[in-house]
Amino acid sequence: MAARILKYKKAVAIVFAILTVICIFAQFGVSVNYDMKDYLPEGAPSTAAMDTMEKEFEGSVPSNRVMIHDVTLQEALAFKEELAAIDGVSDVTWLDDAFDLKTPIEMADEETVRTYYRDGTALYMFSIRDGDEVAVTDAIYSLIGEDNAMAGESVNTATQQKMAGSESLFAAALLVPIIIIILVISTTSWVEPLLFLTAIGVSILINMGTNLFLGEVSFITQSVAPILQLAVSLDYAIFLLHSFSDYRKKVADPQEAMRLAMKSSFSAIAASASTTFFGFIALSFMKFEIGSDLGINLVKGILLSFISVMVFLPALTLLFYKWIDKTQHKPFIPAIKNVGKAVVKVRVGSLLVVLLLVVPAFLAQAQTTFTYGIGDQPETTRAGKDIAQIKAHFGESTPMVLLVPKGDVAKEEELVRDLEGIQHVTSVLAYVNTVSAAIPPEYLDASITEQFYSEHYSRIILQTDTKNEGEEAFGLIEKVQETAASYYSEDVHLVGESVTLYDIRNTVLEDNRQVNLLTLLTIALVLLITFKSISIPVILLLTIQSAVWINLSVPYFSDTTLVYVGYLLISIIQLAATVDYAILLMDAYREHRQELTVREAIKKTLDEKIFAIAISASILSSVGFILWITSSNPIVGSIGLLLGRGALLAFIMVIFFLPACLAVFDKLIATTTWKANFYKEKR
Repeated sequence: MAARILKYKKAVAIVFAILTVICIFAQFGVSVNYDMKDYLPEGAPSTAAMDTMEKEFEGSVPSNRVMIHDVTLQEALAFKEELAAIDGVSDVTWLDDAFDLKTPIEMADEETVRTYYRDGTALYMFSIRDGDEVAVTDAIYSLIGEDNAMAGESVNTATQQKMAGSESLFAAALLVPIIIIILVISTTSWVEPLLFLTAIGVSILINMGTNLFLGEVSFITQSVAPILQLAVSLDYAIFLLHSFSDYRKKVADPQEAMRLAMKSSFSAIAASASTTFFGFIALSFMKFEIGSDLGINLVKGILLSFISVMVFLPALTLLFYKWIDKTQHKPFIPAIKNVGKAVVKVRVGSLLVVLLLVVPAFLAQAQTTFTYGIGDQPETTRAGKDIAQIKAHFGESTPMVLLVPKGDVAKEEELVRDLEGIQHVTSVLAYVNTVSAAIPPEYLDASITEQFYSEHYSRIILQTDTKNEGEEAFGLIEKVQETAASYYSEDVHLVGESVTLYDIRNTVLEDNRQVNLLTLLTIALVLLITFKSISIPVILLLTIQSAVWINLSVPYFSDTTLVYVGYLLISIIQLAATVDYAILLMDAYREHRQELTVREAIKKTLDEKIFAIAISASILSSVGFILWITSSNPIVGSIGLLLGRGALLAFIMVIFFLPACLAVFDKLIATTTWKANFYKEKR
C-alpha cells in the first residue's frame, strides 16, 4: 500500500489539493447554530413545551429587555410603539399590559410597577425573531443609542455571532506562529514544520468542508473542533517525518526510506489515533446533542488527519524532500540527559504527593459550582456593560411562559392568584387579571385575546426576580410546575430560558456518568489490545484520570464557577487527547525493559521521550490557553482554560507519577503482560 501511494505521489498530492479547494468553498455553506436549546433531546419537557407554544401562538417568550432612562409614562408608551414597529421584534410587554394606565398609578401594585418602571426609567420585555438576531439587535441599538441598555438571550446570541469570526481569526493568528516556533525547536529543518502544518491543515479544511453534509454545526464545534484537531493530530505527522529522517540515515533512496517509515510508524500512529478516536466517539452518545455534534466532527477530523498523514504527507514530503535537505539547521536544544536519573530519585515523593492530592481532587471536582448556559457577556463588550446596567437598576428578571388547558376561567383565576403569591414571582400577566375574568373572550377583538388564548391553551406570562439559572431559579421552576399541576394534572407546559437551562442540567448530569464510563471502557480496550496487558491499561488510565481530577478540582478550591458543558467535554477530551503521552512513554519503557533493569529502563526511556512528550503537551496547552484568552464565549473559554491546564498536568503526571508506578508495579506488569520478556537481574 505504501509503495502504491509513493508511486503515484503527484496524483495523490493533486487529489488532496483539489479536495481542499472544494472544501474551502463548501464550508461557507455550513451554518452555525448558537441556540443551545436546539440541542436538547426531543423528549425534554422544555422542547415539547416550545413546540406546543409555536403551534398554538404566534409569539414566543419575551426573553430580552430594553431599559430607557428619563421618560414619563406617556413617553414610555410612545417608545413601546417604536420598539414594536421594528421588523423582527414581537411580544413587547410593559406596565400597560399589567395595569390600566388610565387609572392613577398609585392604585397599582407597587411590586408590579417597579418591575417595569422606577425612578423615571422604563424596562420593556420583548422577543426577537429566531435567525435575525444580529440585524434586529443592530436596529434596536440604533433606536436606543449609547445611553440606554439592552440585554437578553437573543442579544447574547447576536454578540456571539458577531465575535465568533474575528475571535477565531485572532486565535489562529496567535496560535500558528507559536506552533511553528515549537516545531522549529523540535526539528532540524526549517521546512519540516511547514509540511506538518500543511498535512494537518489540509485535513482540517476537508473536515470543515464535509460538514456541508451535516447542514449545520454548533458554535462550540465551530470554535473548538478545528484547533483541537490540529493540536491532537499534529503528533501523527511528527511521528512519520521523524521516522523518515531516521531511515534516510540508513537508506540512500528517499522513496524506500519513506516506505519503511510508513510501515514502521503505522502501528504507533494508528494506536495514538485509536485512543483519541474512540475517546471522541463517546461524545457522540451524549443526549445533549452539542456533545454529539462536537464528537462527530472530532471523530471525522481524527480519521481525516490519519488519512492525510499516511497518504498525503508521504507524497508531499517526497515531492519536497530536497528542500528539507537544503534547510537543515543545528538542533536548538541539546540532547536531554540525566532527567531520568533525577525522576527515579524522587519516585517515592512523586507517588506520595499524587496519592495525597488525588482523593481530595476526586471529591472536590464533584462539588464544583456549575452553570449550564452560555452565561453573561464580559463587561468589556457593549452587551456585558448593558447587562450590568440593567441589573443595577432593576435587578434580575427572568420571564417564563406557562401554558394550561383553556376553558375553565375560574380555575385559571385561582391559579393566577396562587402564582402571584409564589416567592420570586414579581408579575403575572394573564387574561383573567389584565382584561377581566368576567368578560367572555369571544366578545372581544382577536387582537386583545390572541396573546392569551389559542384554540386549546391559555397563556400566562410570569416575570421573576431570579437569575436565569441556579438553585433558586430551578427551585422556582419546580414550584411553578407543582402549582400548575395541582390545578391541571397533565397537559401543562412551561417555557423560558431558565426552563431550558433546567432541562440542560438534568440532561448533562445523566450524560456525565454514561459518557465518562464509555470513554474509559473504550480507551481501556484500545490499550488492552495495544499492550496485550491487564495491568498497563489500569496504570495508564489512572495516571491520566488523576490529572483530569486535579484539573477539574481547581475551580472548587479557587471558589470559581465552571460551565458544566465545558467540564463534561474536557473530562473526555483531556483523557482522549493526553493518554498518548502515557502510551509513548510506556511503549518505549516496555522495549527497554527487555534489555535493562527497572531503574535503567526508566532512566533511558525518560531521557529519550521527555522532549517528544513536552513538544506535544506544549502544543496542546498552547491551543487551550489561546482559546481561553481569545474567546468571549464562556463555554469555549472554559474549555480552553481546562485544556491548557490539563495538558500541563498530564505532562507532569506522565513524567513523574507514571515512572514511579512502573518502578513499584514492575513485577505485576511482567506477570500480567503477554510475552513481556522483561530482563531479569542476575543475583
